[in-house]
Amino acid sequence: MSKKKLDVMAEERKNFIYGIEDKNGNVLVPGCVRNGIDEASANKIYDEMAEFAKYAFNKSHAACYAVVAYRTAYLKYYYPSEFYASLLNSIIGSQNKVSYYILDCKLRNIKIIRPNVNRSFARFSVEGNDIVFGLAAIKNVGEAAINAITDEREKNGKYKNFIDFCERIASEQVNKKCIESLIKAGAFDDIDEHNRGTILCSFETIINQVTQDKRKGLSGQMNIFDIGLKEDEKKSLYTFIDRDELPKTELLSMEKDVLGFYVSGHPLDQYRDKIVKISNVNSMDFLPNDDELDIGNEESVSNEDVIKDGDFVKVVGLISDVKTKITKAGDMMAFLNLEDLDGQIPVIVFAKTFSVYKNLLFEDAIVYIEGRANVKENDEPSLVAMKITLVDGEDSLDKILEDNLPEEEKNKIKMNFEKNNLVSKAISLANSKNKKLKINIPDGLSEEQLQDLRNYIKMMGNQKTNTNCIIINKDKAKEMNLFVSREILDGLYNKIGEENVKFE
Repeated sequence: MSKKKLDVMAEERKNFIYGIEDKNGNVLVPGCVRNGIDEASANKIYDEMAEFAKYAFNKSHAACYAVVAYRTAYLKYYYPSEFYASLLNSIIGSQNKVSYYILDCKLRNIKIIRPNVNRSFARFSVEGNDIVFGLAAIKNVGEAAINAITDEREKNGKYKNFIDFCERIASEQVNKKCIESLIKAGAFDDIDEHNRGTILCSFETIINQVTQDKRKGLSGQMNIFDIGLKEDEKKSLYTFIDRDELPKTELLSMEKDVLGFYVSGHPLDQYRDKIVKISNVNSMDFLPNDDELDIGNEESVSNEDVIKDGDFVKVVGLISDVKTKITKAGDMMAFLNLEDLDGQIPVIVFAKTFSVYKNLLFEDAIVYIEGRANVKENDEPSLVAMKITLVDGEDSLDKILEDNLPEEEKNKIKMNFEKNNLVSKAISLANSKNKKLKINIPDGLSEEQLQDLRNYIKMMGNQKTNTNCIIINKDKAKEMNLFVSREILDGLYNKIGEENVKFE
């Protein structure tokens, strides 16, 4: 019953009421009728059981859940940063869930501080109202390295800069691979004046030099000139290879590589406003049904409430992974990871669709996908792609937005465009053939309307003129050069009517 399998429930209803017999007519389960319960009462009992099974517990279980729910709600309301830090630590290995809760933190104005060698511990921690990213979430940064970094910091104070870090910490536990991952995660951004690009180019040379100096010190080979050097003089012994800062997209890509998701931004951020207008779903709608997720956001609803199996969906995202597969028929299909602004959506591209759009399916491509939601029971929610469009900048998104407008809106835009085009052509043609724009002031205008018209015509003369005009007021006519555009003509039409504004 709890699985809501209707065919099974219908069969079990029959067994519950009438019992079960084997092939030889032996009674295996007597059922209600054989036990003296009439059919109507048995059906009523079964209906109550089915209704109860939708979501119910026995008393002891329900009481425990109530206590946990109350304590959870209390902590979340009064200690939100601590609550979310604990929550993030509990699902630190699940990329989609971490992305989900980080988004939830942002919505609640809880700042997530990226990894920092002077502020981070092994796990997510709380600093004031902020949550500091844990070092354990960084690829290639192991437990021994984390202990070495945090123990040294606790013992001898915060690290002054990248060189100070290397001098105090470079060892077998904190090797070059570990330091490279820390750089890519932005863990030195706040303690060193050099940008990430410069530190990435220089760190191996600096570590080699620091290691060499340490060996000299241990063997008593220190140069007499090295003794008694001040911090700034000592720092100048190590050479940084100056580089311009890496492009934002590359910095984000490095974060994704070592953290599994973006922290300081997203490659789609520049298109956020348009993506929100275009997409009718996001990755949160494709999260699997999971009790844990309900703890994080009381406003969230299950994907069953948001999208149903077979619903038409459209979404803009970045392809982060492509896996191809040959079907039994020998055709090629693909499975994609599509990243939107909030997380990931699994996308299935069947053979027929793949054959049409295969050239658009590559990592880091930004695409617009139309398809059907696949949210069948016991299956991971996914999107079945039907149409894929490559997004190549703002113009592509503008075109998609226009294509998604209702027909009435499209026709309106088309008419305005054509009208603008006609007006521009009319002005050019009129000027080339020495035609004039005739503005006839009709009878019946109030003094207020006349004054408004005078001011409007005066405004037309205050700009760079492009059209010869004749202003006619009853038996008087005045010729002048004025500036005319589509908007100005619309203004004249509204004030005196289209029949009084003509090229002749």
